[in-house]
Amino acid sequence: MSQNTDSIDSTSETRAIAYTKRLNPWAIVRLLPNRQKATVARFRSRCDADCNMQRMRQLTPNASFMVVFDCQPDKAAI
Repeated sequence: MSQNTDSIDSTSETRAIAYTKRLNPWAIVRLLPNRQKATVARFRSRCDADCNMQRMRQLTPNASFMVVFDCQPDKAAI
């Protein structure tokens, strides 16, 4: 029996995004002016994040990057 995928509600999409964020808790953020930050990429392990951050620093030496552990729970996941 085929499933109708046109009727997927937004709450299930939000839950899927929250679940994906929990799978990849390590993130590389780019530090912007005025104490702002932008998430560049997410990773499952700290080692992967560190290696990719080194490469980003080589490609854009004038930008500031930082590896962070994103442990804030999303409201949609609760």
